Amino acid sequence: MIGKYNKLVRDKIPVIIEKQGEKAITKILNQNDYRKQLEMKLLEEVNEVIESSKANCLEELADVLEVITCLAEIYGSNINEVQSIQEKKKRERGSFKERIYLVEVQVCELSK
Repeated sequence: MIGKYNKLVRDKIPVIIEKQGEKAITKILNQNDYRKQLEMKLLEEVNEVIESSKANCLEELADVLEVITCLAEIYGSNINEVQSIQEKKKRERGSFKERIYLVEVQVCELSK
């Protein structure tokens, strides 16, 4: 039986497949295709977070973080710089912890 996947997988997945007695057919992506596949993987992993149970949520969040780490490297950076930017934005604009839901903004006469 052949299972078609056509998706980016973690580096050790082909070895795991081979250890199970199956053959993994792979290719190495060029930089542009790798970036596109990482972006698609990010959407996949975010959807898995949304659909996951509470018990599995941290595993899925770890997958999101791994994709973000790889994307940061694609853009010539690293996860530490991403976290530094995150902290700066948190200091300047806050977090989401207070659960504030903006319903609308009304224009006041004085602000015109």
